[in-house]
Amino acid sequence: MNDILTWTDAHKAGFGRENLTFTHNLHNSPLFTDEALIALIDRYPRDKLEVFTMGYDPTNWGQWFLGRRGVHDGRALMEGVKAGRLWLNLRKVNHSDADIGALCEAMFGEIRAKTGVSTLKEDLGLLISSPNAHVFYHLDIPLVTLWQIRGVKHVYVYPPKDPYVSDHDLEGVALRESDEQLRFDPAWDAEAMKVEFVPGQMLTWTQNAPHRIVNQDSVNVSLSIEFMTPAAIWRANVIYANGCLRRWLGLKPTLAKSPRWLEPFKVVFARLVKMAGGYNGNKSPLTARFTLDETRPEVLHFDEGVEVPVPSKRAA
Repeated sequence: MNDILTWTDAHKAGFGRENLTFTHNLHNSPLFTDEALIALIDRYPRDKLEVFTMGYDPTNWGQWFLGRRGVHDGRALMEGVKAGRLWLNLRKVNHSDADIGALCEAMFGEIRAKTGVSTLKEDLGLLISSPNAHVFYHLDIPLVTLWQIRGVKHVYVYPPKDPYVSDHDLEGVALRESDEQLRFDPAWDAEAMKVEFVPGQMLTWTQNAPHRIVNQDSVNVSLSIEFMTPAAIWRANVIYANGCLRRWLGLKPTLAKSPRWLEPFKVVFARLVKMAGGYNGNKSPLTARFTLDETRPEVLHFDEGVEVPVPSKRAA
């Protein structure tokens, strides 16, 4: 079987630890034609598909809205994406679809064979999004690979340290006391890794690196895959423990200066907390704020009281 990705020695050595760009051949796969995507949407569990829209100001992440798909099937949703301002997310589709599941297994089989890195908890999300849609500045606790299948987008990746993310905010994401979105200052773009992401590219970045995404004037289809490695799980547990120590005992741990000899104790502490039920972050569940029109899915009907997004001079 031919490789999915192109590999260099630098890719093999840096995978899971550095910001890396690859080329791949999945954009030529019949799995991602319009008809194949329509059929996949219709196979996917109806209540799991997420429909989002967003505001225009990249600093106002409060305007990231979950919606209700209503009566629409896959074909109608694809038409809505083409004509509107929508972001469809099929989370963990590798666990519900045999074809995508087999593809995900092939991807990580190749990664393990090329790098020797053990991977765990692989979750593949399929993203189908409108021209000029965007995702606000945020971070993920797992490692991520992002694969561009169709369309063009700009991806901005920022260093996972102050001022781009504080220890407190990083812990808040790990403890699920806050959303993954973070405060964003456009001046930080000067220090970002900016990638013009085109079909046939894959990007992976340092664990917890904040990032944001801006579609260009084309429908985008991407694969966003979260996964863990033993080192990534270790780091996530240290962050979790630091968050508990800060919130329960008033300590001020810092991830960058965490003494290595303390980390095993923090990992054990984090595991014990999770076994006892975990930290109660009281994160509010995301609530639907709009409904797709029954006849024109690109038209959105916002709930009463929602601040309807309008274009602004600060648009992404």
